[in-house]
Amino acid sequence: MMSPRVVRVASAAESGAADRAAIAAGVPSRALMRAAGFAAAATIADRYRATGLTRRGAVVYTGPGNNGGDGWVVGGALAASGVAVHVVEVGEPKTPDAIAERECWRGTPGLVVGAPTGAEAVIIDALLGTGATGAPRGAIGEAVARIVAARAAGGAAVVAIDVPTGVDATTGVADGAVVADLTLTFGSMKRGLLVARGHAGAIVVLDIGLGARDVDADVPVLVDGAWVASRVPEIPADAFKGTRRRLAIVAGSTGLVGAALMPARSAHVSGIGLVRLFVSPENVAVVQTAACETMARPWPIDDRETSTGIGEFAHAVLIGPGLGTSDEARALIERVLRLWRGPTVLDADALNAFAGRLPALADALAGRPALLTPHEMEMSRLSGRALADVQAARFEIGREVAAATGAAVLLKGVPTVISGPPPGRERMVSGAGTPILATGGSGDVLGGIAATLLAQTGDPVSSGAIATWVQGRAAERAGGPDHRIRGRTLDDVMAALPAIWADVSSPERLPYPILAELPRVGE
Repeated sequence: MMSPRVVRVASAAESGAADRAAIAAGVPSRALMRAAGFAAAATIADRYRATGLTRRGAVVYTGPGNNGGDGWVVGGALAASGVAVHVVEVGEPKTPDAIAERECWRGTPGLVVGAPTGAEAVIIDALLGTGATGAPRGAIGEAVARIVAARAAGGAAVVAIDVPTGVDATTGVADGAVVADLTLTFGSMKRGLLVARGHAGAIVVLDIGLGARDVDADVPVLVDGAWVASRVPEIPADAFKGTRRRLAIVAGSTGLVGAALMPARSAHVSGIGLVRLFVSPENVAVVQTAACETMARPWPIDDRETSTGIGEFAHAVLIGPGLGTSDEARALIERVLRLWRGPTVLDADALNAFAGRLPALADALAGRPALLTPHEMEMSRLSGRALADVQAARFEIGREVAAATGAAVLLKGVPTVISGPPPGRERMVSGAGTPILATGGSGDVLGGIAATLLAQTGDPVSSGAIATWVQGRAAERAGGPDHRIRGRTLDDVMAALPAIWADVSSPERLPYPILAELPRVGE
């Protein structure tokens, strides 16, 4: 299989560096502007023709910088294709390329500079680009208010060029920002778009010729269907339950049996051969009844039971879901990690047992491939840093914890960031998923998928990245075309997993110039 095209997840500075590298290599800056504008215009025409775009027209709000120049190219190209376009200039163009594009397109038949009619099918936000920070002010702020009001009145879709005006391309802070139905961004996915999904709408990354000139290989890679398809291990025709590998799950204290059942179910759906589920003694009968395909056993009480029940059985261990924080649970965690030295996924209470004790966790995990799967609050407790600091450093803190522990770190959230330990120090970012996953048990489902893949590959970074993307895509499928959240549960996500695994075997080929695409999320 050919290697997939790598799509980077860039900050504003990294995005600007990629542009400068292309220009330094001989690509004229105006050629990049034209490539961006033409690609955006073609995408808009393709997506909104059915809404009456050619009949009702479009309005383009242009700012004074290069984002405004992009807007002039978009407006001119749409007008040249027969769409009635109104361009609303919010400040005179100030960059040479923007000035040149304005002069090129002004006077094009069908393009009018002036106030829109209010009946346009599409409103195009080309006010400010990736370099802007802070809340929109002055005339730009007033234009944003008009765009927001027009969208709220209904009847028109808002398309943002590169980023919605007011969304910080690096942090995702969206103070007074445009709310877009579709964001068309260029060359790379922007970090801020993945954080500010509610403002970005659907996100499409368009190729403008920057791909071969990534100036910094340290920039994280976006997980997408092609990347996942290139890394999911095949199950051979002569496979049996042993070759599909064996997973031990240590979980499920009193009252938390569901936290044990969910990862067992997702592991079976994801292709594991055998699951042995260790739960509190009073939960054994419940597990054996509720999940007859799973072998249920009580928690091992000593070294001998741990060595024989887990050590001689498993190819990987998932420990932590619903385990609790009792002294008994802590002793169990420490004993399992001492006696089991193979691939391990630590989640939930197995992470809480090491809160503020990263050196102790590093010692406990030494010599094995391991994956930590904290959410933001668990990461705060684990790292000893305030929750706000974790959220602000979402793209970096996983790498710090990975370096301190020697384990890969999967920081769950919007977006999810997977960081590898030295020496590789890979970083993957997944934007797949919807708020359907913002519910108890979601992490347990993820743990079962990730542990299955870890048992089959031994690679914690790719296992975490694949699991996150597969679960996220299942949530998107469960929400349906109307992106429903209410009325959907993790059962719906679990039911969608087989179809997503089928998609992985035959990934969708995105039409040029689309590099990557994320759907709108939320209702």
